[in-house]
Amino acid sequence: MGRGLGRGAFCSPSRNHQLKNMFKKFDCYFLFAAFASFVASVGLWFLVNHDYGVFVGLWVPSILALWVGVRLVVVSESLAINRKK
Repeated sequence: MGRGLGRGAFCSPSRNHQLKNMFKKFDCYFLFAAFASFVASVGLWFLVNHDYGVFVGLWVPSILALWVGVRLVVVSESLAINRKK
């Protein structure tokens, strides 16, 4: 097998450590807000008004874009702190 394709690439302790540290607590808030907005937009689309559903549905990419921005700031700050050490 080629490099990185074996079972060890996915089950190694370093890989598990990376996955464990991938999402922080504030990430869950953004993901929950995006999911709640999606569910609300679908409900509004089918139950109330199509326009309301579209309006609330536009919040999903905005929330996820804000999450990416916040995530970039947090990662850049942690990299700056690690460089100082």
